[in-house]
Amino acid sequence: MSQTINIYADESCHLEHDQKRFMVQGAVWCPSHKVADAAKRLREFKARHRMPSRYELKWTKVSATRAQYFHDVLDYFFDDDDLHFRALIADKSILRHGDHHQTHEDWYYKMLFDMLKVLLDPERRYRIYLDYKDNQGPRRIAKLHEVLSNKLYDFDRSIVERVQLVRSHEVELMQLTDLLTGLMSYVSRDLKSNPTKLSLIERMRERSKLNLVHTTLPMAEKVNLFFWQPRTQQA
Repeated sequence: MSQTINIYADESCHLEHDQKRFMVQGAVWCPSHKVADAAKRLREFKARHRMPSRYELKWTKVSATRAQYFHDVLDYFFDDDDLHFRALIADKSILRHGDHHQTHEDWYYKMLFDMLKVLLDPERRYRIYLDYKDNQGPRRIAKLHEVLSNKLYDFDRSIVERVQLVRSHEVELMQLTDLLTGLMSYVSRDLKSNPTKLSLIERMRERSKLNLVHTTLPMAEKVNLFFWQPRTQQA
């Protein structure tokens, strides 16, 4: 029986006119049979640091008063061999959608496929979860499933068996995805205002042995980064 993998995908600064130069799409992936263990461990960190059980782990909540909690979570990600992270980082300032007869949404889904494609092995099965953000969610997941199925010739959807919306406050691994995706967004925008966030970035560099500003090898498993560039001068 083929192994089933859960993928939790999120994004930061993806809107066309949000005045943010870089979009980051990120995904944490884990064997399905290990998800419950990982979620339990992440909840244990909340209890250890005397935080409410329903506290939502998010990059925007990183602060000096909870610095040790966030460092413990980041170290746990690196210590658990079943957890992996991939991010795609794209410079929106160079986009020329009109030259390629595409909308920003078309491009977004192309990038989402590029972010996910190296994770997808035809010999495995996948369940992909996206964070629920607005009432466009059902249309987004239907489109993503269609794009992935067509690109993988997975017309019976035996490879990508599920694309589903979830609410991040209910899913620990989606919260971890938010943390790591937010970290990469902070790096890509070269922000410096939060010392605790900067300390987490340095810890990420130390543990990953990456500078976090260059594309990794495609087969990199623990932290896999792809700094997207258009194939021509215009995108």
